Amino acid sequence: MSEHITTVAGVAVDTRHWIGGERVASAATFTDVSPIDGSVLGEIARGTAAEAAAAVAAAREAFPAWAATPREERARILHAIADGVERRLEELAVVETADNGALLRSHRRGVMPRVAHNFRFFADWLLRLDHEDFDTRGHTNHVSWDPAGPCVLITPWNAPLMLATWKVAPALAAGDTVVLKPAEWSPLTASLLADIAAEAGLPAGVLNVVQGYGSEIGDALTSNPDVRRISFTGSVPTARHIAASAAANLTPLSLELGGKSPLLVFADADLDLAVDLAVEQYDNAGQVCLAATRILVEETVAEEFTRRFVDRASDLRQGDPRDEATDIGPTIHPRQLEKIDGFVQRAVAAGARAVIGGHRRDGRYFAPTLLTDVAQDSEIVQEEVFGPVLTLQTFGDEDEAVRLANDTRFGLAATLATGDPERARRVTGQLVAGTVWVNCFFVRDLQAPFGGSRHSGVGREGGTWSFDFYCDLKNTVTSPKGWKDHG
Repeated sequence: MSEHITTVAGVAVDTRHWIGGERVASAATFTDVSPIDGSVLGEIARGTAAEAAAAVAAAREAFPAWAATPREERARILHAIADGVERRLEELAVVETADNGALLRSHRRGVMPRVAHNFRFFADWLLRLDHEDFDTRGHTNHVSWDPAGPCVLITPWNAPLMLATWKVAPALAAGDTVVLKPAEWSPLTASLLADIAAEAGLPAGVLNVVQGYGSEIGDALTSNPDVRRISFTGSVPTARHIAASAAANLTPLSLELGGKSPLLVFADADLDLAVDLAVEQYDNAGQVCLAATRILVEETVAEEFTRRFVDRASDLRQGDPRDEATDIGPTIHPRQLEKIDGFVQRAVAAGARAVIGGHRRDGRYFAPTLLTDVAQDSEIVQEEVFGPVLTLQTFGDEDEAVRLANDTRFGLAATLATGDPERARRVTGQLVAGTVWVNCFFVRDLQAPFGGSRHSGVGREGGTWSFDFYCDLKNTVTSPKGWKDHG
């Protein structure tokens, strides 16, 4: 077997870049380690500015032909990619679990089927993408979506393939070419996606995958003048850096950033439902940008809510994510574990009380944690932890609930538990968030807009909003005057 092939859970994965329809090695590599047990998964090609330039050049060269490809053919290829994902679903699931530590059962039943759906949805949406022509004083206005050009897509480690394909699928459907840069902590399924896309008949250079560290390859990608769109999911500091890099070329950006989302529990809520929603925030070991990590509970039910929450959370099983019975897996990286532990220890030192958890476990595991006695202006309430750490605060009335919910620099999502539909309408109308869930969580339809307010992001993707971003919209105004009779 080639020195560039690593075997993960019985699946062969090429560790080189995918540029212009070919595998490309780098002079240096970086080590990819499993968060489950610390085992080495492979030595991954470590890209530099040279590989970044080659990938953008390949995307630029492939763009005219792909942009001119009829919608029906682009849609057919996207469906073929979805077919490939479904054929290799088990392989993708086991590799992703080994690489980022999320639950294997979730990858099998939810995440990888959603990856296939991402391609099918945008393939189908492309075919019905249209605006009705409209009239202006006898002139016809026709709006069209023109492919924009090469796109750089930079994706995070917490749901590597699903979040990558949220971007890759609409960009390809729009007629753009893509350079995908996966997170260095979880790069493996992006390499498998390149194989699947090639097998599906995607032309060389339309999808390119480059791996490496942001400081070494990211700047070269985001500052390249041939790049026409940049989409990034990740942290606020990195987004600022990307925006500064893109500014010289005025490259349009879509930024889906961090969150510190609230879960508002009113006294009229179904408390069992509210507790289920709160416990669900431990999903993926709390490594979810949308997670409602700030639980706000009406004073009159706070004691009962907390009791039920502790009973419910105590039943969660933390351990090997490959075990069907496991509910919470590991933290992805030692640096992330240190960050989480630092947040909790500083909060406890400042007076917070750990009702459950508050400590590390063996390996890269941090116990599910609930902190009370926290101040609204404290670090633990204001800053994104990105781990299995929730805070609980109380409120006296609706106005205070809204004030506390909105009192951070973020605005990605919010969740509301109430039995009163009128209250739901009042409160959701006042919350600053890109998505609000009422008596549910993480229900995500791709035809809806997705993104954040304030420091949680710039722009919206999903449905037509994705095509608005990945295309140059054109309005053609035609006068009936001057037509010659060609009959």
